[in-house]
Amino acid sequence: MRHLTQQVRFKRTALAFACAATSLAVHAEATPEAEMATIVVKGKSPVADKTNQFPATTASITAKQAAATINVVNTEDALKYLPDVLVRKRYIGDTNAPLATRTTGVNGSARSLIFADGVLLSTLVNNNNGNGSPQWFMVAPEEISRIDLMYGPYSAAYAGNSYGAVAEITTRMPDHFEASATIRGTSQRYAQYGTKDEYPAQQYSVFLGDRVGDFSWVFSANHLESDSQPITFGSIAQSTTKAGANLPVISGAIADQNRTGGAIQYLGAGNINHTVQDNFKLKLGYDFSPTLSANYMIGYWQNDANATARSYLTDSAGNPYYGASTGQVNMGGYAYSASGIAGQFASNSVEQQRLMQSLSVKSHNSGPFNWELVASNFRYLEDLTRTSTGIYPAAQYGGAGRIADAKGTGWTTLDLKGRLQAPTEALVAHDFSFGVHGDWYQLSSPTFTTNNWSAGNPTSLYSDARGKTQTRALWLQDVWQLTPVLKATLGGRYEQWQANDGFNYAVTSNGKGFPINQPKVEKSGFSPKASFAWTANDLWTVTGSIGKALRFPTVGELYQSVQTGATFSQPNPYLKPESVLSDELAFERKTTESKLRISLFEERVSDALISQTSMIAGVTNPVSFTQNVDKTRQRGIELFAQHDNVLVQGLELSGNVTYVNAKILANDSYVPTIAGATSVGKHTPYVPDWRATLVATYRPNPLWAFTLAGRYSGKQYATVDNTDTNPETYQGFQSFFVMDARVNYNFAKHWSAAVGVDNLNNERYFLFHPFTERTFFGELKYTY
Repeated sequence: MRHLTQQVRFKRTALAFACAATSLAVHAEATPEAEMATIVVKGKSPVADKTNQFPATTASITAKQAAATINVVNTEDALKYLPDVLVRKRYIGDTNAPLATRTTGVNGSARSLIFADGVLLSTLVNNNNGNGSPQWFMVAPEEISRIDLMYGPYSAAYAGNSYGAVAEITTRMPDHFEASATIRGTSQRYAQYGTKDEYPAQQYSVFLGDRVGDFSWVFSANHLESDSQPITFGSIAQSTTKAGANLPVISGAIADQNRTGGAIQYLGAGNINHTVQDNFKLKLGYDFSPTLSANYMIGYWQNDANATARSYLTDSAGNPYYGASTGQVNMGGYAYSASGIAGQFASNSVEQQRLMQSLSVKSHNSGPFNWELVASNFRYLEDLTRTSTGIYPAAQYGGAGRIADAKGTGWTTLDLKGRLQAPTEALVAHDFSFGVHGDWYQLSSPTFTTNNWSAGNPTSLYSDARGKTQTRALWLQDVWQLTPVLKATLGGRYEQWQANDGFNYAVTSNGKGFPINQPKVEKSGFSPKASFAWTANDLWTVTGSIGKALRFPTVGELYQSVQTGATFSQPNPYLKPESVLSDELAFERKTTESKLRISLFEERVSDALISQTSMIAGVTNPVSFTQNVDKTRQRGIELFAQHDNVLVQGLELSGNVTYVNAKILANDSYVPTIAGATSVGKHTPYVPDWRATLVATYRPNPLWAFTLAGRYSGKQYATVDNTDTNPETYQGFQSFFVMDARVNYNFAKHWSAAVGVDNLNNERYFLFHPFTERTFFGELKYTY
């Protein structure tokens, strides 16, 4: 019944989008010939002034540049070729897609900030690649006007979470009637271990907007239906016990090694997702006067997803085998626990609804002072994850399981900003900005047992981890033109942070529950910033920047449960904030057709919050959980270059190469997991040593754009002691080189089409999870 409801919903949504597109076409002006498409000339646009707030290295991309060169299906795709960033997007429609930067990894979602029109999309209730991942899906690709990226914590206007990067997404607000309808489709052919299958996706989008006098509005809708490749693989350690003569013979297991080199047997594929997502957004703007305007935005997103598993195993009769609750079986001449095999197969379903609102009021005075007020709220209206715990194949349809309910999780932010420019002759060289910030985060994540995971009600509390954090901040920044060729940006940010209402509950293996009310904790600190830019001549600028940042722990880091067998131990509510000192020296050369930048950067982190093994009082074996690692250092060099009209008119080349030497310098709390292991001197987890990007776009005329791009990521580790030495396997983190291609054609006045291929070279690689293989892409768009 649920699948039937999804199909009806899908057909209705598709019909509505088709009707909208037909209506647009009927009302369009007829034209006998194609009109030349509008092409963006690289340079500053009115909204590009956002980058003026960034005192250090920046990168930007406009919507038209992305449309011509990138196979964009989800909003995060638009960042794909920006220097030194990686979005860990495992498949189309992935809701767990954190941003990694040149000094932070794919598990550090709270080490960067992502905004859409001032609304925080970063999920600062955790710092991971799961429930801490950004809410990219709240912005549809058709809404984007541009994306600006700042590297490092050099602006006082942003919290310490900015030490990786700040991404500012600016969405469109038309000054005349605009409308568009877009259809996209993709197909992936995937083959890994015992899986060989096709995984398609389709997307329908509409965008409408207008301005009438002092009133402006935008409405957008986006519908996505997607199937993913397997996201996990079930495995079991290679047995050393010879099988007895009477054990059932099971075949189909695939021998391999895990990421530390241990022998394992792969049993099947898991988390093969089918997801249906809808996004609706309404933005309203009103100019009360020539000097005062306001904007209100409301966005809604829903996701219904189902994930299944498939076994590679068969019994002697050729039937799929999923294990059993008791007994042993013979696989390859060795004895294996049937219940151990059964534990590798599970199904789950997800029902999610998000509501995002914001209100901004700003002045546009011609005088020296202007101000802006931005208030936003993000709320989880529904967030249920149902997971089976019974034995497959019966468990696919019901039976025992668990229900995780994150409803009520959310955050509220409030910012009051001011800007004061040259109020007197004595201050003519100064441009002051300042502000007051407040944020409030709440995490709710109880998990219940249930007798029927697919549709039943909760029966008893199994675990819980919840709490709240809040921050209040004051900041001031001055852009000071010391001389005609020397500019200083000086600032500071003072923050008061606290965590409260922390609660943990866990049921141990003997069935006993342990509730813990966590203490209230408070921290505060000041983060100074300074940047100096010297314009050496018309071509060259040298910029030196230094900044301190405090990244306070998230609710998830503070109140995670730590459980070992029958022992439940209280997590550490007294985690210290990460204290970051970053500096950068950049040499940049600009002409009308080119840009070259060489950046030398270093980041030192004290009390870095990283998951590692350590001892807990009363527990015999080491336990893995988030701790403060005393000191890490990330030091590197980046070369970025971009040039238009290379050799021939219309050929654009851009790319970057970055090397990072990331080290753990001190780690007193580390306990070795294997004899002789150490973490000091080892590579900081999840930070690759090399990254590179190269993009070539050829525009023979305004109608066509041909793009070929490549991305490379080098060696990295997932453990503090770097014992994961076999990366080319599930749960490993391996290097990869991926090529993409796109052809975009504006074939009529209102019409454009595109075809492309992501992962053209069909690279197979793991970043813990397997990533998409060669995927074909098609797009048809009508714009009025």
